[in-house]
Amino acid sequence: MNDNFTMINEPPNPIEYNDLRLEGGISGKSQEAATVGLENSLYAVCIYDEETLIGMGRVIGDGGAFFQIVDIVVKPSYQGQGLAKVIMGELMNFLDQNTYPGSYVSLIADGAADKLYEQFGFNYTYPRSQGMFRKY
Repeated sequence: MNDNFTMINEPPNPIEYNDLRLEGGISGKSQEAATVGLENSLYAVCIYDEETLIGMGRVIGDGGAFFQIVDIVVKPSYQGQGLAKVIMGELMNFLDQNTYPGSYVSLIADGAADKLYEQFGFNYTYPRSQGMFRKY
């Protein structure tokens, strides 16, 4: 990671959160949903280039039995520098120290991101189980 970048272990504000999500090609969230969701993060990693949020990831869940990795996104102009791998490494360090025998850690991978997650030991659930979602 570039020495000029700063890593902070707290969620960003809802505006910069949504701006980064949209620029990174993932869906935006309402201001209300972003505010509540960010406040309820179990753990967050944000990378800044000076005052600009350039990458982030979070762990959410119940803190015991179930954890989910979400919001892995890097600003397009900063992609290809290994920042997503740095973010995942930080999230995995948190999980290694805060999960229990039998804890379940899940994530949803978009496109080629599955190659990143496979480096950290994640496998597809199919055919044993299949992911589903419902959006409001």
